[in-house]
Amino acid sequence: MRLAILGGGGFRVPLVHAALLAERGAGVVTELVLHDVDAGRLAAVATVLAEQADGVEGAPAVTTTTDLATALSDVDFVFSAVRVGGMRGRQLDERVALAEGVLGQETVGAGGIAYGLRTVPVAVELARRIAELAPRAWVINFTNPAGMVTEAMAPLLGGRVIGICDSPAGLCRRVARAIGVGQEAAWFDYAGLNHLGWLRGVHAGGVDLLPELLGSPAVESFEEGRLFGADWLRLLGAVPNEYLHYYYFTREAVAAAGDGTDSRGSFLLAQQRGFYTSPSLDRWERTRAEREATYLAEARDRERDPGDLEGGGYERIALALMRAIARDERTTLILNVRNGTALSGVDEDAVVEVPCAVGAFGASPIAARPLPGHALGLVHAVKAAERSVLEAAATGSADAALRAFALHPLVDSVTVARRLLDGYRAAHPQLSYLH
Repeated sequence: MRLAILGGGGFRVPLVHAALLAERGAGVVTELVLHDVDAGRLAAVATVLAEQADGVEGAPAVTTTTDLATALSDVDFVFSAVRVGGMRGRQLDERVALAEGVLGQETVGAGGIAYGLRTVPVAVELARRIAELAPRAWVINFTNPAGMVTEAMAPLLGGRVIGICDSPAGLCRRVARAIGVGQEAAWFDYAGLNHLGWLRGVHAGGVDLLPELLGSPAVESFEEGRLFGADWLRLLGAVPNEYLHYYYFTREAVAAAGDGTDSRGSFLLAQQRGFYTSPSLDRWERTRAEREATYLAEARDRERDPGDLEGGGYERIALALMRAIARDERTTLILNVRNGTALSGVDEDAVVEVPCAVGAFGASPIAARPLPGHALGLVHAVKAAERSVLEAAATGSADAALRAFALHPLVDSVTVARRLLDGYRAAHPQLSYLH
């Protein structure tokens, strides 16, 4: 099979390559094409991949290109992992938001809206080119904000675009470990939007094991239990995705972020400059370990548990999805797909994050229990903001962009929303299309 990675100069590409090297049997990737607009970043990543593949029998052939048509030629799968504006763009997203006293996280609140306004027009154009040049290819979208971007690409690619995120899988793995049940033996009742979902049940042997966990001291033995606190999880009767910390503890998160000088984007920008200046497999591994250890550091008051640094992230989810489609190996994965009738109270065209049956047919969402009112209300509010971003990207409407900021529950003032829009337009040349 031939796989193209768009954003092939990205820092996390070696994770995908390492997972490919471990693949055996029929239907493996034999050709890997890396596409990026930055030839220097491509060369750096290619250096790491060559070291990874040294001595590995049957390693896929790796080529690099800055030409999109070449990358999409005769591909079976496309991984979309672009970052419009680079890490510098993320740094600016954070600083503009924090200067107004609101969150700048790259997928949540003002920062996520700014990132979406930059990214959606590019993602739509990529979808158009894929539909034209590789109409039979399956597109697995890693590009953030993942749910919003997948929804933007879907009108052109239909069910052949599927969004992935490793947050739900990590949550389910940690909860299963706390309960003492194997992941393969349990059904995880999870539903919501990307970075806005809740685990409502863990079913094994005909019993929901989650209530017992929430009522026991073990509730604080895993990451989300410590992050949200046992009392709040018991009141919710569910375990939220870790990104909901920004909604449930907004003031604390803003205070912890400071003025953006030491923001996550600033840290990663400096860190990755070092790697790309002098790339090697050893330096990449050390940089990645530091990156993972500091993930969501602004929401934690301690170091991450070593168990949370284990492998099995988004790259394995992507390969499990690709394997299921290519080989018709039926499985269940939590994915970002068009809702249809799976989640009541959410419209059919909305991209939601729910368990899906996966096979040669693609990904089909499995009917989920309705969300409780407080969760559904938050989903509706965030989806309304996302839809306004999609409208702005499609029409160039600055009014729609303003509406996106003003409607988001983490932006609490229309006046602030206006200043955010002005600040982001001044910071990002990619937003010159807004009028």
